[in-house]
Amino acid sequence: MKHLRKFLLKNRIAPKWAVFGLDMLIACFAIVYANYLRFNFDFQFITLNDLIDDLVIVIVTNSILFYIFKTFHGIIRFSGFQEAFRSIAAIFYSFFIMIVMNVILSSLQLPQFTPISVLFIYFFIASFLLFGYRLLVKHLYSISINNEEDTHVVIYGAGQNGSLLKKTIEQTSNNRYKIVAFIDDEEDLIGKTIDTVKIYPVSHLQMTFKNWQIKTLFFAKQDFDLDEKNKIVDYCLESNVKVMNIPPMKEWIQGHLNVNQLKEVKIEELLGRKQISLRNEHVINHLRDKKILITGAAGSIGSELARQIASVYPSSLILCDQTETGLYELEYELQQKYSIGNALKVYLGDVKDKCSMQNLFSNYSPEVVFHAAAYKHVPMMENHPSEAIRNNVLGTKTVADFAEQFGVDTMVLVSTDKAINPTNVMGASKRIAEMYCQALQNRSELPIWDSGIVKMGNHQLKRTKFITTRFGNVLGSNGSVIPRFQEQITNGGPVTVTHPDIIRYFMTIPEACSLVLEAGTMGKGGEVFLFDMGEPIRILDLAKKMIRLAGLTPGKDIELRFTGLRPGEKLFEELLNKEEEVIPTHNKKILIAKVIEFEFSKVSESINMLISLANQNQDEDVVKQMKFIVPEFISNNSIYESIDAQMFKPLYSAIR
Repeated sequence: MKHLRKFLLKNRIAPKWAVFGLDMLIACFAIVYANYLRFNFDFQFITLNDLIDDLVIVIVTNSILFYIFKTFHGIIRFSGFQEAFRSIAAIFYSFFIMIVMNVILSSLQLPQFTPISVLFIYFFIASFLLFGYRLLVKHLYSISINNEEDTHVVIYGAGQNGSLLKKTIEQTSNNRYKIVAFIDDEEDLIGKTIDTVKIYPVSHLQMTFKNWQIKTLFFAKQDFDLDEKNKIVDYCLESNVKVMNIPPMKEWIQGHLNVNQLKEVKIEELLGRKQISLRNEHVINHLRDKKILITGAAGSIGSELARQIASVYPSSLILCDQTETGLYELEYELQQKYSIGNALKVYLGDVKDKCSMQNLFSNYSPEVVFHAAAYKHVPMMENHPSEAIRNNVLGTKTVADFAEQFGVDTMVLVSTDKAINPTNVMGASKRIAEMYCQALQNRSELPIWDSGIVKMGNHQLKRTKFITTRFGNVLGSNGSVIPRFQEQITNGGPVTVTHPDIIRYFMTIPEACSLVLEAGTMGKGGEVFLFDMGEPIRILDLAKKMIRLAGLTPGKDIELRFTGLRPGEKLFEELLNKEEEVIPTHNKKILIAKVIEFEFSKVSESINMLISLANQNQDEDVVKQMKFIVPEFISNNSIYESIDAQMFKPLYSAIR
């Protein structure tokens, strides 16, 4: 076998003339053997001249037909049904031509050049040998390359995708993988085989891994329970088995799966709960004919909101951001994917620039605003409190004021779970932004500008609805823990985790944005919507899982290093503070926080003072004022902890 392997590897592709010559020898042998078989190997009935006549006719006809059908062009060891069919088809037509010749000779009352029975025997022998030797070479090559270095593979999913994946791997993976078993949960398939490869139940997964020393598992099935997938992935990772995915069929290249499209399972696919996927017709109908503005459109949340809204084709979609490159790339993507045309408007502007925002609202007259523009990185904002206030508070106030002034129907503020009992400047700044929008909604007096009041037919006044949405971390957002871990793993480590016990809530960007759209549609104004974030995830477990998904061992191949809590960071996030209650909605994934209401004049006065301090870059005074406005803001692992001990904590009544 070693000599055969060396020969096959050394002589990788037989030349065309050799394949042509072998095919011709088989055809000649078939006609000679057919003659002898027809006469029971009685040599006295067969003359040399008769054999020569038959051989000449076979050589001439098959030379032409082998050339026409290009039977010698294929690589024998990779021969498939089509190449075998071409060879048999060439033999069939040569057989047919010789039959016709015999018929013509008979009609001219001339003797046939060979008995018809000989031609039938020739056809079956030649077809069998041409097909058989191709199959034999393919089988011998397969045996020769299957050694201890092969990667034994299990395919989860024995349906159409699994069968196509097996075929693709065998033909295009350069025999790096050997498919040894299928796993499936459909009882009708269990026990059957696909190309001699047996289908086992999920309960046999452990046995299959052990018996075959499995190194890789491919998920060919895509529509199965997430808990089951997590269970299988966890077992694979414990067993040092690499897990790979095939893309959805719609992403295959020209309808064909390419081995280069096989990708590692992403951590986003393994959330500890089912992903939320909303395609609410009410939301679609609500947005389709609206003029919609998204601030912070180039960010992770803003860009996904833009994609989902563009897919329902609103009358106008206005994208606002101060990042030039991000806006350009998003505009190009949306035009390419959705062909939204003139309905897409791009506005390069800063939300804290009053003149810029006034120009934006004046020119485009949006009806719905999704305010996603914010600074979000906790340590960065801890070092720049004044910037956090200018962007997160002044920016929100500016957009909210113009939304009311220009008669916007709904403004949705995208907030964060870090706004609850904040321990850092970023979270506190978002809480203050929430308070301003809520107070603006609930104030009893009319706004000072008339253009913000839309008179209804019954002369009642309709004011802008201000809605807040809170959710935790989103997987894969710019600067979040997932991309950082991926980069660290790619670079060989170490993977840095701040604390072994730190936990966070997670959801994917698409599902977070779907819930924001849903909340914006159902809100009547003044609500703070919370999203069902599922169970919190331990960041250390997340890091270990990502390392294992990369086919590496935590602590061995990749070092895990604890760096300590960052300034303002806490071990766990909350979705409610102790004084808030939860009200369910018709969507079980969305809840309403019953928050404390504040008096607009006092909130506005305190925030104006805060903004004034921020404009003077008086960071310490800024933090003091933030703590006055948000008494539950207690700094953690921060240079501002000393302020908590110094200052007198006012009651909420001070600004209520």
